[in-house]
Amino acid sequence: MNILTILEELRSERQQLEEAILVMERLAGGGVRRRGRPPKWLAATKIADGAPEPKKRRAFSAATRKKMAAAQKKRWAAKKAA
Repeated sequence: MNILTILEELRSERQQLEEAILVMERLAGGGVRRRGRPPKWLAATKIADGAPEPKKRRAFSAATRKKMAAAQKKRWAAKKAA
């Protein structure tokens, strides 16, 4: 094998190890649970660890949206009348 390719592979491996160490340090340092959305780096590591992706929500049809809008308008009209 070419020594230059071996060195390049080792450097890329070292970079991956440094990133993994950084994530582990952040996880170890953050023992206190925080309120709100987790940081972006933490969410990215959870997805990369093989966690399933969140399910996508199904969209409503146009007819259903019209029915919902009409029902909401009816509720608001009743509230204003009261």
